[in-house]
Amino acid sequence: MTTEATAKKDFFTQNSKESVYSKWDGKNFTCVASPEKKLPDDSLNAFEDFRAQIAGNDFSCIGAKAALNGSFFRIAAYGLMNSTETSTSLGRDLFSFAGEQKTAASNFATFVAIFELPKATTEEMWEIELWKQLGNLHGIDPHPIWDPSVGSDPEVADFSFSFAGTGFFIVGLHPQSSRMARRFSRAAMVFNPHAQFERLRETDQYERMQKTIRTRELKLQGSLNPNLSDFGTKSEARQYSGRAVEENWKCPFHALMQNSKNSK
Repeated sequence: MTTEATAKKDFFTQNSKESVYSKWDGKNFTCVASPEKKLPDDSLNAFEDFRAQIAGNDFSCIGAKAALNGSFFRIAAYGLMNSTETSTSLGRDLFSFAGEQKTAASNFATFVAIFELPKATTEEMWEIELWKQLGNLHGIDPHPIWDPSVGSDPEVADFSFSFAGTGFFIVGLHPQSSRMARRFSRAAMVFNPHAQFERLRETDQYERMQKTIRTRELKLQGSLNPNLSDFGTKSEARQYSGRAVEENWKCPFHALMQNSKNSK
């Protein structure tokens, strides 16, 4: 790791709030760094609410259900999105998750970041907050290289957000989402490692899982989000916020680091 990268890691480690980055063991939530630590009631309530939503019969994403059942489900709660404290705390925890999931035996690893509800009350305002938060994370990324397996240009079909050298597919949830599967009582961002989707494709599981999710989505809402697409056909950036973005929509995010895939 470069001197600059080390300095960035130290920055978000030293300037972030005490961690409540936790795991679900099938019965309880426990802090990853300090299993004996008593989690704050407000954090634990948020965790339980999200767990209950995933476990519900109407929740369409079977990948999240598998992560919860497979004990590689990570979750943390923060203050308001885009505050310095929130960004540094989230950066620290996402850095931990990026390292953890690389040695996981499961193909279903998920990290959920829950925030205090921002002032945003519309899908458009939520989308602004989400991309601003990703931009703030990118600004303190301790890893100097974008995940080389994905594109760093959000206009390119193989784009995925990268942090700590790891590509992530982002799922945004909030109370005002027009998509029922993206509604949650709090603001939340789900980080799913891109590499696990590739592993699922290699074992022919991805297409079956995708078909099941879309069938459940149709049953729940009666329609599919028009922005749904297979990876490599259209930029997944269009899906992150959950809003049905316009055909001429331009992603507000710009990566500071690049890779060879930008030339595509």
